[in-house]
Amino acid sequence: MISSHRIQFLVIALMFALSACSPKVKYPIALPKQNIAMDIITLSSDDMEGREIGTEGERKAAEYISGRFKAIGLQPMGDDNTFFQHFTRKMNKNPHGDDTGVGPEVKGKNVVGYLNNNAKTTVIIGGHYDHLGYGHEGSLYTGDLAIHNGADDNASGVAGVLFLAESIKKAGLKNNNYLFICFSGEEKGLWGSNYFINHTALDKNAFNYMVNMDMIGRLNAERKLSISGLGTTPVFESVIDGIKTPKFSIKKELSGLGPSDHASFYNAGIPVLAFFTGQHSDYHKPSDDHQYINYSGITDIVQYIYSVVNTLDKNEKLPFVKTKDESQTRMAFTVTLGVMPDYMYDGKGMKIDGTKDGKAANLAGIQKGDIVIKMGELDVPDMQSYMKCLSLFKPGQTVDVTVLRDGKEIVKKVTF
Repeated sequence: MISSHRIQFLVIALMFALSACSPKVKYPIALPKQNIAMDIITLSSDDMEGREIGTEGERKAAEYISGRFKAIGLQPMGDDNTFFQHFTRKMNKNPHGDDTGVGPEVKGKNVVGYLNNNAKTTVIIGGHYDHLGYGHEGSLYTGDLAIHNGADDNASGVAGVLFLAESIKKAGLKNNNYLFICFSGEEKGLWGSNYFINHTALDKNAFNYMVNMDMIGRLNAERKLSISGLGTTPVFESVIDGIKTPKFSIKKELSGLGPSDHASFYNAGIPVLAFFTGQHSDYHKPSDDHQYINYSGITDIVQYIYSVVNTLDKNEKLPFVKTKDESQTRMAFTVTLGVMPDYMYDGKGMKIDGTKDGKAANLAGIQKGDIVIKMGELDVPDMQSYMKCLSLFKPGQTVDVTVLRDGKEIVKKVTF
């Protein structure tokens, strides 16, 4: 008998071959249900051209997702009895990424499917499907323009939405209605989720809680999984603690805010849970491709999230709690260190997951893996303290930045 791991390998190998020999695909298409690998590989193919809002690639991705929603058996909950909720926004920048004050108008669409159980409350499960296109804006890549496929960011989260839609439909969970949303415009500033929460025809008072999946495809060897929003209702943390398998090293975050779509729902007074496996060296680069996804890891994660949803289906409507959102305190920054923080790090200081070429940290010799513990005369015990320090420095100023490297303190002179 062939093992399940061997079957998965053969399926993924077949997907690679198909994606290589069939660059052009007609959408929507019929696909095997509940196939995480197929969903990620299709959405992150070159044919989608990076799924930037307002582009042909976004349209193809939206058609693909709507086709999957229809095959699963969800009810359309967009405009005019379709799966699409259209919205329009003005860009703040022109197509080359230059600040212009007023940019062109961009049309985007959320993809919305509904499982109506005639229940009193509705659970929202979502993730954004847009990405950076060819990298005109938001890219961390320093080479020529290239397709940013966004396999982890966020084809992985969309695959999670589709998996949960099928799982919940099959299981017949009945105590809530379930609304499945794939948002566009997240990369521009949570455009799609903001539009939905402010323009939905559904009763927002009936929204029970929201689950967001953004970048869940790179579970590392330590199996670190970040779960945010645990403080937004008294029930969440005990439910998370009660689920023992699959096993993860969970980093708990109480705050309901964060740089992803769950923030739009938290700000509307809805409890939220957000799942995230951490940033990596391919983040916002053309190299965020499907072959680097941890497929067994993401399967464990979505099964874990299903267990959470299944457990919560037995509860009454969850009370909302406003969290102490220190990490989201508004601060004015005129300088940047030019680093990517390690958001999965939970020790003392601010751990660096990467540096940007030509920026202050890189020029000073600060490296990936260094832990910032002091900036000037100010201690840096955590991310919030790091942000506060940045708000105090000015362009042209030179400060001593103390980092831990291999357990030793090193002082680097950084000029902003």
